Amino acid sequence: MHIRNLFRLSLVALAMLSLSCTQLQQLQDSLTSVSRIKFKLDSVNNFELMGVALSNKAKISDFKLVEGARLAAAFAQGRFPASFTLNVAAINPNDGREGRYKSVATLTSFAWTMIIDNTTTINGNITDPITIPGTGEQSIIPLRMDLDLGQFFKDKGYESVANLALALGGVNGSPSRIQLKAKPRIKTDFGDINYPGEITIVDQQWAGQ
Repeated sequence: MHIRNLFRLSLVALAMLSLSCTQLQQLQDSLTSVSRIKFKLDSVNNFELMGVALSNKAKISDFKLVEGARLAAAFAQGRFPASFTLNVAAINPNDGREGRYKSVATLTSFAWTMIIDNTTTINGNITDPITIPGTGEQSIIPLRMDLDLGQFFKDKGYESVANLALALGGVNGSPSRIQLKAKPRIKTDFGDINYPGEITIVDQQWAGQ
């Protein structure tokens, strides 16, 4: 009788050990999934150059005479202030599939440096935490950019810099000439997850840990 009880206890212990290992594996998979949140440059919106909106312009000749004269005069003085929203897409793959826990991730820090045409420009960070749901669908992180293109590209000439602005924020604008160096910090149900170093975010592929 003693042997039979011992056998039953052994079976229960093995079942509990198996369950514990499964739970630990699920937790490990969940942490791995959250740590691999992906980022990609999505689009550029609301681009303004010296207060002139570029959303309806494709080339320099699309500027009105007054606008063109004002832009050229400002550039000659070494000023070419631009402002726009750079939209960064993020995907949290921790969506509950494949035995993983479904978990919301919160981006608590996103220290970034913007590079345009291989030229390092401004840097910044998000001001408030951003929630990235565990749905497997992309969320958009809007980053407001304010910089003086004249400060960074004054040697390239007026037409070159104006065309750069149009390539980013004009009718056919895209973030293809932008790179974002970023170091995200993620808060999850399991604690904070820091990326081991900076990641390079571009528009053609997803970047992450």
